[in-house]
Amino acid sequence: MQAALGLARRGLGQVAPNPTVGCVLVRPDLGGRVVGRGWTQSGGRPHAETEALRRAGSLAQNATAYVTLEPCSHTGKTGPCANALIAAQIKRVVIAMQDPDPRVSGRGIAKLKDAGIDVSLGVLELEAKQVNIGFIHKIQLGRPSFSYKTATSLDGKIATADGHSKWITGTDARQTGHLLRATHDAIIVGIGTALADDPDLTCRLPGLNHVSPIRIIIDSQLRLPESHKLVTSARQHETWVCTTKNSDTNRTAALAEAGVIVLECDACSDKRIDIKKLAQMLAEKGLTRVVIEGGAQISSSFLNQDLVDHIYWFRAPKIIGGDGLPTALSLNISKIDDTRAFTQQGTYDIGPDKCEVYHRNRENI
Repeated sequence: MQAALGLARRGLGQVAPNPTVGCVLVRPDLGGRVVGRGWTQSGGRPHAETEALRRAGSLAQNATAYVTLEPCSHTGKTGPCANALIAAQIKRVVIAMQDPDPRVSGRGIAKLKDAGIDVSLGVLELEAKQVNIGFIHKIQLGRPSFSYKTATSLDGKIATADGHSKWITGTDARQTGHLLRATHDAIIVGIGTALADDPDLTCRLPGLNHVSPIRIIIDSQLRLPESHKLVTSARQHETWVCTTKNSDTNRTAALAEAGVIVLECDACSDKRIDIKKLAQMLAEKGLTRVVIEGGAQISSSFLNQDLVDHIYWFRAPKIIGGDGLPTALSLNISKIDDTRAFTQQGTYDIGPDKCEVYHRNRENI
């Protein structure tokens, strides 16, 4: 199952709105020989099981299938994977987790059992849930999972007092940040960051240019100029600008003419975009995994609404001082018991810098 989970991770950022699944076919009667491997392909199809069966051919008969998510039982754009496993005469299916999608949940397992196939459920379930946490959130919470990526000094500053931030972390850490982009469906920044940093917001690792995420700019007043590189490159890299419903229609039309997708969102009483409503809209658009890269205003907005599920904190061995710009603004917390609690999942040395990974403590996920 560990091998199947590794295969599933290959689809991160490439399969929305589908879950990413890994499948390994093993023949116990042939000394545990692996006869087929598959993972959800780009765009969400073919599915992992049918891909593994295709590679195994006739050797799939009597095999044990290790699958990270319950095989689907309904007909969508592809046929049911449960039916494909039955037709291939698979002998046993080991499943990491049940599918939270009500169209499937339990039905695929029942179909396999009705066909006389031995089914085991719950092997490395927690690990499987982490791989597909975005898909689970989309089904259960009506929103994508959100990862907050920040690069700071040791004292938690993202820039000097005058806004200078290039570069706090080193080349290796920045490349790791690009790899993080490749595993998400979309990347969010605020208009302040877009104007100050003039970023590309693409994955610029060799061989991974084609997996750059959708670029999303939160811009309630449509301040993004048509000359900005995020606009001029919108036809090469999909770009969404999220604004309020009473924005300037001429500006909306100009951005749309340049290839930008303009999304009109509900606003709060302060005329800023309603972040919770935005999260729901992104899920309706099919997104399951979104990374937030800046700046402090946007990250604080998502933290305030308890929408941040993961933190990737890159720390450079530098001190900027109290006049530097913080990674987050006020969260209006007066008691420690009210803070957002995260669990550290790992700490990694990346050149001279460190990356700390945290997951939000949530029940029933």
